[in-house]
Amino acid sequence: MFSGIVQRMGGIETLEWTDHCGRIAVRPQTAWPSPVETGESIAVQGICLTVTDGSEGLLRFDVLRETFERTNLGNKRVSDRLNLERSLRWGDPMGGHIVVGHVDGVGRVRRIDPAGRDWRYEFEASAELLDGLVFKGSISIDGISLTVAELTQETFAVHIIPFTRAETTFGSLKAGEEVNLEVDLLGKFVRRLVERGAMPEHVTWDALRKSGLIQEVPQNGA
Repeated sequence: MFSGIVQRMGGIETLEWTDHCGRIAVRPQTAWPSPVETGESIAVQGICLTVTDGSEGLLRFDVLRETFERTNLGNKRVSDRLNLERSLRWGDPMGGHIVVGHVDGVGRVRRIDPAGRDWRYEFEASAELLDGLVFKGSISIDGISLTVAELTQETFAVHIIPFTRAETTFGSLKAGEEVNLEVDLLGKFVRRLVERGAMPEHVTWDALRKSGLIQEVPQNGA
């Protein structure tokens, strides 16, 4: 489990994949205070991967072909930078939200605009993914815990502070590029219970809307 607080960026040193599987080696820009152990889980662009070898300052991972196809990892090339986060340990601070590293799908950068000191990033995503978002709720984008600042039927937007832009891959994102998305795990549980009719009778979509927990999404971005 992770919190969506990126700890390091790393550059891809080797990347290979075939019809069935692949391997990737990533060199963190700086080492962690404690050595990374073989078998440890690390979120790589928000994807939970297992370290198969951490020697010589490299993090090596075996990757399923499905992972390359269902995430933006298949679009990466040698020297590209990736967001890295080690898995949480008992007592670690929870600075973001619960991120499990199971990417739900990819979105695409629609536009990037300055917003005073900060930056506004707008993304397109499938209806299924957007249905898992709520206004002011949490979303993991390439492994970064962020807040949904705007939400329409076809897009959502987040606002990025200069620190996040400088210390994560957001600084190199461009319009048209794909990002890995994982919607909030707690929201998934609530949605599942409501869809199955397993919630208490007084907990309905209308009740949630009236309470302000769900914001009405404007049509066509209006």
